[in-house]
Amino acid sequence: MDFGLTPEQEAVRDTARRFAQERLTPLYAVHDRAGRFDRRIVAEMGALGLIAPELPEASGGLGLDYVTSGLVMEEIAAGDFNLGYVPLLGSLCGHILAQHAAPAVARPWLARIVAGEAVVALALTEPRGGSDAAHLQLRLRRDGGDYVLDGEKTSISMADQADAAIVFGRTGAPGAGAAGVTAVLVDLAASGITRGRFADHGQKAVGRGTIAFDGARVPAANLIGAEGAGFRQVMQGFDFSRALIGLQCLAPAARSLEETWRYIQEREAFGQKLAAFQGITHVLAEHDTYVAAARLLCRQALWLCDAGRPHTAQAAMVKWWAPKLAHEAIQQCLLVHGHAGYSQDLPFEQRLRDVLGMQIGDGTPHIMKTVIARARAGRHNVPY
Repeated sequence: MDFGLTPEQEAVRDTARRFAQERLTPLYAVHDRAGRFDRRIVAEMGALGLIAPELPEASGGLGLDYVTSGLVMEEIAAGDFNLGYVPLLGSLCGHILAQHAAPAVARPWLARIVAGEAVVALALTEPRGGSDAAHLQLRLRRDGGDYVLDGEKTSISMADQADAAIVFGRTGAPGAGAAGVTAVLVDLAASGITRGRFADHGQKAVGRGTIAFDGARVPAANLIGAEGAGFRQVMQGFDFSRALIGLQCLAPAARSLEETWRYIQEREAFGQKLAAFQGITHVLAEHDTYVAAARLLCRQALWLCDAGRPHTAQAAMVKWWAPKLAHEAIQQCLLVHGHAGYSQDLPFEQRLRDVLGMQIGDGTPHIMKTVIARARAGRHNVPY
């Protein structure tokens, strides 16, 4: 594994960094207070090629490598953690559509996703449970040239802002497990769909909520993958997105550490700079070490993805570790800044709120550790 970056990777990273510093950082708290993104900023991101750049050119992307997409994620999330959801969903849902949807259906949506003109959500979790996703209750019933949807999805990121959603529902018998789950692309402007939003602790600009379907009709052409095989096919793309989530969380942690290292070289107490006190510097040094190690593990997962090699265990490792680590590192930086760090005048309190949710969404630590155990000991030895 080469730890250096190619000139092309550096150029893409630098473009993302300038955009994040000039356009995103000043709006981080603004978007939090507004409870939603300015979609014009998303369009600017798309115009720069910063949404799903790893998608093939035939699918509207730039055909870049997965590691480069990780570099973009780091820069975007360092400027605005929540806007990191745009490239995250763009990559995850974009690959699902490009690989499993009919070209006539996928092509126009992919063009809009990459251009920043549309956001597609992933609607998997249901009220009865999130981790037991193979036993869904939402029904997908075939009726002529349509599927009819009845049921509810919950805890869906960007539920009330997304333009469309990849929705998982049951076409097979209730006892069929994952074998009876089918995925379809749903335009959320269709009739028979209502959406609601939760009042959450963090990630307010993203928003999390419900999507309810009451006889909503979707063209059968919007089927993603084979009927009854959608769950197994689509879940393969989560390894890539989990590595991106790791970098999304580590980016504000790294930024917080950089800011705090500068702060302790300027702030004085008891006649000395704060940097003179080992009780402060050793804590920062430890978290600097952990963040650097976690970043390397994320990039290894993406490098393995580029090489076409298995990376399920590495992706699960960073998905449970990076959000936890980021929360701990940001908390320490907040404490070093004292009362100012606790206030909304500095970004630490918002970063702390925002990264916490990633310890729950897109796979809890318990599930990720089960994934790792299965990769090491075999699924037959780790059934639950």
